[in-house]
Amino acid sequence: GSDSSPAAAGSGAAETAASLPAINEIKLGEDFQDVTADIKILTNRTDIVDTVYAGYAEQFHQLYPNITVTYEALTDYEESLTLRIMTGEWGDICFIPTSVSKADLASYFVPLGDMDTLEPIYNFIGDKAFDGKVYGIANGGNADGVAYNKRVWQEAGITEAPATPDEFLDDLQTIKDNTDAIPLYTNFAAGWTMGAWDAYIFGSATGDPEFHNNMPHMAHPFADRGDGTGPYAVYYTLYEAVARGLIEDDPMSTDWESSKGRINSGEIATMVLGSWAVQQFKDAGPNPDDISYMPFPITVDGKRYAGAGGNYSYGINNKVSSDNQIAAMLYVKWLLDESSIFIDEGCIPARKDGEMPAFLADFEGVELVSNNPPPEGEEDLFDQVNLQSEVGINNDDYPECALLEAALTGSQTLDEIMAERDAAWNSAQEILGVEVTM
Repeated sequence: GSDSSPAAAGSGAAETAASLPAINEIKLGEDFQDVTADIKILTNRTDIVDTVYAGYAEQFHQLYPNITVTYEALTDYEESLTLRIMTGEWGDICFIPTSVSKADLASYFVPLGDMDTLEPIYNFIGDKAFDGKVYGIANGGNADGVAYNKRVWQEAGITEAPATPDEFLDDLQTIKDNTDAIPLYTNFAAGWTMGAWDAYIFGSATGDPEFHNNMPHMAHPFADRGDGTGPYAVYYTLYEAVARGLIEDDPMSTDWESSKGRINSGEIATMVLGSWAVQQFKDAGPNPDDISYMPFPITVDGKRYAGAGGNYSYGINNKVSSDNQIAAMLYVKWLLDESSIFIDEGCIPARKDGEMPAFLADFEGVELVSNNPPPEGEEDLFDQVNLQSEVGINNDDYPECALLEAALTGSQTLDEIMAERDAAWNSAQEILGVEVTM
């Protein structure tokens, strides 16, 4: 489309919306060879826009010589895009800003296909779907797990990744007995590193994408299930590691910045943090290949799960000409299906059949679970109960710090702490008038 007047572009878009293919129907390199277009893609990655991303555009241009892709990077990405998206004059492809509600996706973006069709093909597809239609597909994602120094674990004599809290604790003991490394470094003094444990109580500990939505309605979410699963099992892992002396000698004097170099060198064997930390640990010293990542050690009914979440999702402007829409869809499909972006960025690929990044080798056969969106009318129910109860899941590091101190001093048992959390949860439910159904 050379005609850039909004009216012409808009009417063109409306006429062809019906004939636009779904992204899964396109055969890359075969279909739409005659489409000619210049398309622009907006990104937040100012650091690699002129190098890595420009390289992707060139590779794609070899496949579709009539389509030219240019990138534009925005520093205050969310703010500037939220304003520009209203005008319709922003380019052809963007990372959909978080400010666009699901109900408004259809106002700005092209449908990429049906939820039912795309769900088996791509990860994190629910993030930008509404009314059975998908308007954006995530540029991969990240998994919840445990960072560890592979060399130290091997030197300790451990050959198999632990699948339960007790196996994990036994492995930490083996590391303590057979190496000079700190088995588990809590990074207690930083605070937020303790709060990181909360991430594991949902998908990783239950395998249930509805658990987060159900929790506000549960009578005893923190109770011991007796089978090594659920929130209790996550906190048990932390409590016992501390109580058994499998952590640093003086938690009060830990140091986050230097801990990165220490896990790289093998002074530290294990840290419980999100997969975003892996690259930082690799970059912190001369042994990047020693840093690995394993699923949190919980098994539900014989199956392993890992909580996971998507990155930004690609969306295509529905105000541009039909040629530009098709060209944009070709490029998005190429990025998702053919490019090396997920290997380059070390994240979970967009495609379910894609290869996991090397550092997620331990996640083979592990099912990734993302929290389902809350039911209508309960969008902020979890947050309300969580705040009212002061249990502080994912928003307050103090409860996990208190748990560590109790384990260190023996002032409270884990069961006492978890019973207190259930009681606080119940009183919040009562105050807020939340129905307890589970």
